[in-house]
Amino acid sequence: MRLLFAGTPDVALPALDALVDSRHEVVAVLTRPDAPAGRGRGVAVSPVKRRAAELGLEVLTPASPRDPAFGARLAELAPDCAPVVAYGGLLPASVLDVPTHGWVNLHFSLLPAWRGAAPVQHALLHGDEVTGATTFRIEQGLDTGPVLGTLTETVRARDTAGDLLGRLATAGAGLLVATLDALEDGSLVAVPQPADGVSLAPRLTTEDARVRWEHPALATDRRVRAVTPSPGAWTTAGDGTRVKLGPVRLRPDVTDLPAGVVRASKDEVLVGTGTHAVQLGDVAPAGRRMMTAVDWARGARPAEGEQWGGQA
Repeated sequence: MRLLFAGTPDVALPALDALVDSRHEVVAVLTRPDAPAGRGRGVAVSPVKRRAAELGLEVLTPASPRDPAFGARLAELAPDCAPVVAYGGLLPASVLDVPTHGWVNLHFSLLPAWRGAAPVQHALLHGDEVTGATTFRIEQGLDTGPVLGTLTETVRARDTAGDLLGRLATAGAGLLVATLDALEDGSLVAVPQPADGVSLAPRLTTEDARVRWEHPALATDRRVRAVTPSPGAWTTAGDGTRVKLGPVRLRPDVTDLPAGVVRASKDEVLVGTGTHAVQLGDVAPAGRRMMTAVDWARGARPAEGEQWGGQA
């Protein structure tokens, strides 16, 4: 089949590479326009755009898929199908109807669970033990289209969102190719999503990534892993400055630390929660790079009983 691939971030690259290596022909790539990024506000090119240029593929970067010029070029390309992985733009009905087999999205959850922009983060935040990926035909609703294929993935105890998303992106690339193969062969029947079991996964904000030490230790661990690497967990130190946090470890044997109180020794740094303590892994004080919590404490020398988590 002739394919138009739509995607933007790194997580879409395994699928693009797999499709290029498949029996199908990628005739062009649709990705988000270049945008300012970083403190210097330099222009950032999407990872998919960079990879497409390396592969010698035509790249389309309309400000919106509603752009008439994009619609005209899409009609000229006449793709049989348009696979999508984390494109990041809403597709109007005028373009959804162009490919013969429609637009097929690879979504990183077992739909109808965790519809939305951050399914992996929400799976970790809510303590899911199993998640997966789904291919489905895009329609006007939010991740509501009929299912074409699925795979499952066990959530590991120390998974961060980055870890889990990386595995799903790799496995999902194979699922996407298999889905397109079956669509071309006519051996695949789309199955409507069930009405039960729907949950939503909106994008997590910087405020969502703030650690609230009064919450139970297990919830703290889940939150930190769910927002690693982005948007990144954080708290405030005793002087009110922000401290970025890497994944923590549960310490159910330490129950005498009040919520938010720090205890540092030469071997570890503990912080109390609403239940028991957690042991800090890596931290980054304001304006500094990540370092081990022990190295930070050696230089910072936090006061005995220092309280973290006050207002920023």
